[in-house]
Amino acid sequence: MVNTPPSLFSEEQYKVEDVEAEVSAIIETPPSETEIDLEFLYTRDIEFRQETIYFVVVDRFHDGDPENSEGSNSELYDPTKQDWGKYWGGDLQGVIDKLDYLKSMGVTAIWLTPLFEQVEDLFVGNAAIHGYWTKDFKRINPRFIATDENPSLNETQETRNTTFDKLLDELHKRKMKLVLDIVCNHSSPDFSGSKGELYDDGVKIADFNDDEQHWYHHYGEVQDWEDEWQVQNCELCGLATFNENNIEYRNYIKSAIKQWLDRGVDVLRVDTVKHMPIWFWQEFTGDMYNHKPDVFIFGEWIYNHPNDERSVDYANNSGMTLLDFGLCGAIREALAQGADAGFQVVQDIFDQDYRYNGATELITFIDNHDMPRFQSLNPDPAMLKVGIVLIMTCRGIPCIYYGTEQYLHDDTNGGNDPYNRPMMENWDTDSEIYRNIRLLSGLRRLNPAMSMGSQWKKYLTPDVYCYVRRYRESLCFVALNRGGEVTIPEVETELPDGEHTCIITRNKYEVKDGKIYDLHLEERGAIVLSRVGERVKGETIVRVQLNGVQTLPGETIVVIGDCPELGNWDISKAYPLEYINTNTWFAEIPFNESAGKLISYKYALWREGKSPLRENLMNRRWVIAKEGTVKWRDTWASGPES
Repeated sequence: MVNTPPSLFSEEQYKVEDVEAEVSAIIETPPSETEIDLEFLYTRDIEFRQETIYFVVVDRFHDGDPENSEGSNSELYDPTKQDWGKYWGGDLQGVIDKLDYLKSMGVTAIWLTPLFEQVEDLFVGNAAIHGYWTKDFKRINPRFIATDENPSLNETQETRNTTFDKLLDELHKRKMKLVLDIVCNHSSPDFSGSKGELYDDGVKIADFNDDEQHWYHHYGEVQDWEDEWQVQNCELCGLATFNENNIEYRNYIKSAIKQWLDRGVDVLRVDTVKHMPIWFWQEFTGDMYNHKPDVFIFGEWIYNHPNDERSVDYANNSGMTLLDFGLCGAIREALAQGADAGFQVVQDIFDQDYRYNGATELITFIDNHDMPRFQSLNPDPAMLKVGIVLIMTCRGIPCIYYGTEQYLHDDTNGGNDPYNRPMMENWDTDSEIYRNIRLLSGLRRLNPAMSMGSQWKKYLTPDVYCYVRRYRESLCFVALNRGGEVTIPEVETELPDGEHTCIITRNKYEVKDGKIYDLHLEERGAIVLSRVGERVKGETIVRVQLNGVQTLPGETIVVIGDCPELGNWDISKAYPLEYINTNTWFAEIPFNESAGKLISYKYALWREGKSPLRENLMNRRWVIAKEGTVKWRDTWASGPES
């Protein structure tokens, strides 16, 4: 290894658009004649796996408009920022003011806590600063927009002239996305006898205490958290729980969210999904996709785990992916809490990826607004770096909790809620975590192995974890160390022989016979080496994913069909897929001649020394879009050997 000390950031501040060029200069890339439009293939809304999410508690981020801070009830606002249960002044203008800071860090999607109008009162000494006690799903919280702006959604839907619309415009100018946090399970708790009063753009339509139309369940609070019926029908922390069997309620909530999609929202994050039956979510997500086919949706099934069959079934069949609490817990256990098994705890989660139909679309994170921040468990900034590099490079879509890049944490009461929601104070673009997120976010967009590829363990001890991400000819090798300085005699990287430069440190490493010998890892060190192969290009790219097929070593899943891209039913010319895990095969298939046409296809299995095995079903049919990027999500139809 040769050390290269010059700083990655010799200028005071890089231009916002420099990050991909910076990463490209470090990693191997194909010759210029193979370059394609990255915006076309890798940042379309319908594909979300290359994104980097940044999660903001709006009230605690930045006060861009002090005039709106007091709201209609000044008793709920604390200008001294000492009362953790009251508003502190953050708003949408504050988010707008910091978009360039976030863009420069490599953030591509901003998840904001719910923006809907909230109950203006205190419940157990707390205001609804978090946004989960909604009064009107069709209006924005006045505390987040200008004081002279009309709150009526029906009017502002036409004019689109609010701070919310300005935020969307500024995001989309920067090719960033907005994640709207929504709550379909409940409205508000009991405020001095008033509970669950719900409005439709200012018109009262429901009341928990006067519920003749049965908009709410009335079964009391959950008493047994192992009882699925109670979890889905009883109250969570005294919150008025909607009756999903009521078609008027379902029509209201769906129409409300569709109007925000019409305003330009790109992504939905759905709260408390385990508290409603899966049929409701299947209907809900189906309606959202019909309304806006390229919307991405992910949900919160709190403390979900690959061993929990109900949460896995939900991830596979609800129409949305999930926040990956299983991986979050393992990372916190291994890195923040110092579990003896260390990285083995993390690998145990990855070993169960086959349970999910879409493990590469799970949302990864190390902390959030409902748990102590990582540094409240372990204040070592170097260990935080290891955790961030892990979620930025492993399978899944990384989500960074606001302020992590500035080491923001308050350890009062162990950092539990509400102390995990301090006010953002620093905006240092040269902190180590900020720089690492910037570089690795750029890498995620440049190297398809990072977003779409398989993950292969190469070296594992409690303290050291090495793995490879692989997709076609693109590779990424990652080495992480939670312990002291160490040297590994040899480790397989799969990289081509020669010198490779670490994305993070710019140290150089020699690869011979695909291995690095005597790999030196610094205390709490991280190494990321990358090589980008030639990318798939075509008029239309179909991203194909097949689940539910069991293969043996040496076997390959292929797609055959009645078009030249799929071999015109000649199985020797079929298009091969990439192995992701024992439940998932994936590939990007370029369509040129057949773009815009109706085709038929099915899957088959190449088997060395045996006849191919075809699916047992009528041919699948699909109209290939004339251009762009689309997805096929299929399940293998087993059948007799052909």
